[in-house]
Amino acid sequence: MADDQYTQRDPRDQYPRPDEQRGQEQGHPGTGSAMTPEPDYGEKTYRGSDRLADRKAIITGGDSGIGRAVALAFAREGADVLLSYLEEEQEDAERTAQLVRDAGRTAVLVPGDLRDEQHCGHIVERAVAEFGRIDVLVNNAAYQMSQDEGLLGISTEQLDRVFKTNIYAMFWLCKAAVPHMRPGSSIITTSSIQAFQPSPELMDYASTKAAIVNFSKALSADLVGKGIRVNSVAPGPVWTPLIPATMPKEKVESFGGQVPLGRAAQPAELAPPYVFFASQESSYITGEVLGVTGGQLLT
Repeated sequence: MADDQYTQRDPRDQYPRPDEQRGQEQGHPGTGSAMTPEPDYGEKTYRGSDRLADRKAIITGGDSGIGRAVALAFAREGADVLLSYLEEEQEDAERTAQLVRDAGRTAVLVPGDLRDEQHCGHIVERAVAEFGRIDVLVNNAAYQMSQDEGLLGISTEQLDRVFKTNIYAMFWLCKAAVPHMRPGSSIITTSSIQAFQPSPELMDYASTKAAIVNFSKALSADLVGKGIRVNSVAPGPVWTPLIPATMPKEKVESFGGQVPLGRAAQPAELAPPYVFFASQESSYITGEVLGVTGGQLLT
């Protein structure tokens, strides 16, 4: 391939800026194929180098967005992948699975709702049955819904869905997976710039992302004696189906313009940090949060 993730480019115009974005409102969970431009997952640009040779990974929210980009990158680095996603995301999940298989690796599809503790246990059981072990657990699935009224617009039903998807599921998955992870394994969570610079319209979501940061730090201390590392990736604005599915049209069309680099990230730009945390290259790093924010500070 002529250009890949190592090709030097100006990050300001490497991808479309907000004035090039068109993202009609979609029903949740949304699909990337209906977005203009369609998100870049790294299909044409990600070049692997066996950094995750024969690793066995679980990726939640693996159907699209960051999850798809991470699945593609993991596969091209030599990993087999189990993808967790909602049943209504089956078509997108099949596309992700094909990218994994095109890289010569195994893709296992497990649809279902992470708000169900038994389903979280089933995901881990399926991974162990298929792979024999778990080397990497990527807790990436999340739910958000923007509310212009802030606190007064957040229903108990929404609050419950956000916390169960973003926090409870992460806790259940980690608890189920750790007994099947050996020294050298890695747990990676997805936090957010929202944990550090919360937006009023995403108050409940931002609260869960702050909790993920603290959970990751505490879990890293808990598991260091087992030789299992825990780190978190904190994205800023990323052009994924979650955006038109949870934000009004006018905000979609300006999405990402507020960061110093002047644009939203593409999912392909998030994959390398996950590969790094999953690989042996980050062997001396645990309990850390890596911001991928376009220049926004994690303060």
